[in-house]
Amino acid sequence: MNKPTQSLDLRQSQNLVMTPQLQQAIKLLQLNNMELNEFIEEELERNPLLEKDTGNPDDGTAKDDTSTGQSEKDSMDDTFDNAYEPSSSASDFDSGSTSIGAGGSSKFDDPDYSFENRLADEKTLREHLQDQLFLVFDDARDRMIGSMLIDQLDSNGWLRADNNELAEQLGCKVERIERLLSKMKGFDPTGIFASGLPECLSLQLEEKGTLDQYMRTLIDNLDMLANYEHKKLADLCGVNETYLNDMITEIRECNPKPASEFEHLVVQTAIPDVLMKRRPKNLGGGWRVELNHETLPRVLINQEYYAEIKDAAGSDKASKEYITTQMNNASWLVKAMDQRAKTILKVASEIIEEQDAFFNYGIEFLKPMKLSDIAEKIDMHESTVSRVTTNKYIGTPRGLFELKFFFTTALGGDDGGMAHSAESVKARIKAMIDAEDPKKILSDDKLVEMLKAENIDIARRTVAKYREAMHIGSSVQRRKQKKHLAG
Repeated sequence: MNKPTQSLDLRQSQNLVMTPQLQQAIKLLQLNNMELNEFIEEELERNPLLEKDTGNPDDGTAKDDTSTGQSEKDSMDDTFDNAYEPSSSASDFDSGSTSIGAGGSSKFDDPDYSFENRLADEKTLREHLQDQLFLVFDDARDRMIGSMLIDQLDSNGWLRADNNELAEQLGCKVERIERLLSKMKGFDPTGIFASGLPECLSLQLEEKGTLDQYMRTLIDNLDMLANYEHKKLADLCGVNETYLNDMITEIRECNPKPASEFEHLVVQTAIPDVLMKRRPKNLGGGWRVELNHETLPRVLINQEYYAEIKDAAGSDKASKEYITTQMNNASWLVKAMDQRAKTILKVASEIIEEQDAFFNYGIEFLKPMKLSDIAEKIDMHESTVSRVTTNKYIGTPRGLFELKFFFTTALGGDDGGMAHSAESVKARIKAMIDAEDPKKILSDDKLVEMLKAENIDIARRTVAKYREAMHIGSSVQRRKQKKHLAG
């Protein structure tokens, strides 16, 4: 029997320790620009050595496929979506008026500058509702809560949030929310502040005086109306089909999206963290990628203040340790933010390069792509690419997209050829259905055959899943719908 013995062994091993600084760098990478702003505000309060940089952003935060000078930045293609450019400032209009004295602009021949067209600016929906809010309510707290409710509206003009959640969020009693909303649902345009489509239609029909018990039953069964089950719906409402058609006509005269009457949305649901612009052909073409400096915070270390308090600390050990710690934290934060900017630009630039066909020709040319594809190209870990692309948006000439949008499932060709992305296949299915003959509605099996003819190998159940995801009815539903429209 062996006796137990004791011995000392010296071994070397490597392991990754998640230091607070490393954790902070990972956190910064996950944040979008708006969240980063909140984080920086907290750091500014915590660290006296940090201060906001209010100067012009460094030109080095933009990336091209070739080097770019300031002259190129000034001549960027005007086709880029103006929604992401700063609006004209007051000084832009002042420059036109000062050139001819106090008389105003000289561009009287331009309708945009004509006197009668500039008497009043067009109001946004928010401004329109705010005016009514101040007329209806005198209490300052009611006005404040009402303003917050206005900001909660979606792009349709509906207020989808639950009253209890709103009360908790706004810090007031739910009865107060209900009392305010009962009056605010009478604001113009009618249907505003509705909780959804049924209530939106009910408010408009009630104003017209046509919301009787038959109409209420019809509104409670809008799904049957969408499926063109008119006979069943007529029996359910207790009316004949002729009367039902009159009711349907009244509903179609309503506006399901009251906010659509106004040009500007109440809120912008997402703000781009990255912008891409088309470079002029005379400068080589391609795309320019840059961070959105309008929302990107920038911080500096106040070296003068650091030197001042360092001298004042003298030989006080605790004070010197505090100052050194704050200086190290500030330096690390500045470096981490710079690294974050470079990483986001690197990932976004590679995505744009890979999806160039999509930006030039449309959704049907979106390539299938995985996180690992980008990670391998830019020599980064897949988890880093995932953090960069989550909850961050890019403003492009084709619209606003989350960076995660460009990573789609690959569907192979039936001959082993080029793969197709799930999004491009969805777009192709929609195009086929949009172009179908009303007398020859395409079944899912027929769509599968047509896609195979285009070298897209896809199962019938996948076609049905994609069709339903796009809120497109089955062949039976579409046949009823198109037959009704033709009739």
